[in-house]
Amino acid sequence: MRTIGTVVRGVRAPIIREGDNIAEVAAASVMEAWKEAGIEPRDRDVVAVTESVVARAQGNYATLDQIAKDVREKTGGGTVGVAFPILSRNRFSLLLRGMAMGCKKIVLLLSYPSDEVGNGLVDWDKLDAAGVDPYSDVLTLAQFREKFGAAVHPFTGVDYIDFYSGIIKNAGAEVEVLFGNRVQTLCGCTDAVITCDIHTRARSKRLLKAAGAKVVLGLDDLLNRSVNGSGYNAEYGLLGSNKATEETVKLFPRDCMAVAEELGERLSKASGKHIEAMVYGDGAFKDPVGKIWELADPVVSPGYTKGLVGTPNELKLKYLADNDFGDLEGEALKAAIEERIREKTDESLVGNMVSEGTTPRRLTDLIGSLCDLTSGSGDKGTPIVYIQGYFDNYSND
Repeated sequence: MRTIGTVVRGVRAPIIREGDNIAEVAAASVMEAWKEAGIEPRDRDVVAVTESVVARAQGNYATLDQIAKDVREKTGGGTVGVAFPILSRNRFSLLLRGMAMGCKKIVLLLSYPSDEVGNGLVDWDKLDAAGVDPYSDVLTLAQFREKFGAAVHPFTGVDYIDFYSGIIKNAGAEVEVLFGNRVQTLCGCTDAVITCDIHTRARSKRLLKAAGAKVVLGLDDLLNRSVNGSGYNAEYGLLGSNKATEETVKLFPRDCMAVAEELGERLSKASGKHIEAMVYGDGAFKDPVGKIWELADPVVSPGYTKGLVGTPNELKLKYLADNDFGDLEGEALKAAIEERIREKTDESLVGNMVSEGTTPRRLTDLIGSLCDLTSGSGDKGTPIVYIQGYFDNYSND
């Protein structure tokens, strides 16, 4: 039997610049990798390119002045509530600075004991010892400091309370900091709120509107159109953006379905095989030690070819081995399991005991997470990932 299953390779590429055809560059890099590594393309191989270089090729950037202008025009530029930002120098510090440049005062509502993606402000044990209930209690800055003191991030060494307060003040705005987990709290301070949560933003907007807020925005409502020539993202706005320079942010890329389709078509034509393609961002996984959930992008994959739609429909081999074929061993066991897999149809196995324990997640989320772990975010220089055998099973020779 074939002993190698799924193979994942990071593929190096030239440094991408604005104006590059990212599908062309990525396809050429993969074709060069085929030659260099002696890779034989096969049907349903997957090529993936990170959203970062897609956005760079598109020139999808915005300045702080452009963010400030959008905030000022959409909120009125007075006192603005800013709810539930994640604690990140890369992801949020410049966005906060742009917001502060566009208004007179920010009432900053920080969720606790951690932000949405798991960056902690205070330990649960300390909350319990202080008799504080994060589900109902709203704390002022003075109350938080009195009970818990400094809130230094264990990885970065940054006290984000001081850091974010300083950003707002240095931008020329006043700041008031509150701690709570009910977004409606801000309705007692202002009638204009920007809720900065990523995956719970629809609920936060609904609650704010029900509580009487007159202006309710999410990050997806800012830079969702070009402002003075800026980049933009009609669907996600500032969600998924990253720090580019001290004065600019790189936005989440646009038109990613078209990018994936062009990339897949180029490689399929060159190989004579059917190659799937996708654009990927953050993977969807949680660090069990640091408690940080990786997914700070609005989605794992903003663009993919049709063959990557759906969820895995797999049998659990250990269930078959321990139950249906518990009396078999060796070649007889192998043959029985292979035959059961070949008998599998496209009918969903959800709810069937023989599939229990397989991962019930979308293929794009699973493959995108695999790609993110492979390429990393540092200096590996592999913004393209090439995957073979992902759709193989135990019965494939």
